[in-house]
Amino acid sequence: MIKIKPLVVSLLISLGGGAIVGFLTRNSMSIYDEILLPKFAPPSILFPIAWAILYTLMGISSYMIYESMSSLKDKALTVYFVQLAINFLWPFVFFSGRMFYLAFAVLTILWFLVIWMIKLFYDIKPIAAYLNVPYILWLTFAAYLNLSIALLN
Repeated sequence: MIKIKPLVVSLLISLGGGAIVGFLTRNSMSIYDEILLPKFAPPSILFPIAWAILYTLMGISSYMIYESMSSLKDKALTVYFVQLAINFLWPFVFFSGRMFYLAFAVLTILWFLVIWMIKLFYDIKPIAAYLNVPYILWLTFAAYLNLSIALLN
């Protein structure tokens, strides 16, 4: 049975956090249109759509873990919140700070944290882990894009 309040809170944490970061970095996101981009770079309109989907999936998966009775739940949610904080840090480093190599380092750390999170989620509830597969795929692409931008600029 789905518990609406914990599900909504889980979604608000991921989607709300992402929305706040987007709001706080909105004035510096124009950099994407001003810098040299690799040929495979997607249009900037794609990013908010992709992140809304990814944050929704993260919120649903974290709800599943929160509702579990697993002894690994606290550890899994701790890793979830740490990776979410690192995720929220990246736009400030990349867009506001324009520190492309440091942003790539942040993404690399994030990538390893998400792999760890997926492993923990899988041990608790496999479907919660599977919901994060698009996230790790997107992060892999984002890291490649970030490094390419760093090299070009």
